[in-house]
Amino acid sequence: MIAIMDITQKLQHKVSHLSPFLAQEVLDFIGYLEHIHQRDQEFSLLKHAQQASMCKVWDNPTDEVWNDL
Repeated sequence: MIAIMDITQKLQHKVSHLSPFLAQEVLDFIGYLEHIHQRDQEFSLLKHAQQASMCKVWDNPTDEVWNDL
């Protein structure tokens, strides 16, 4: 928990010295990172759900020839 507070304090210190324009850029970038992280989590969940349903399609003798490509 100490490391998180340390990072938070460092961020607050750095942002407090930025111009309003640059502070907005940082805020926009944080929003972008949150969006990408959420998208990656959702993609991972969808991929996991798909694996169960596609297992019969992917794992069959006819399909084995494609495994080495």
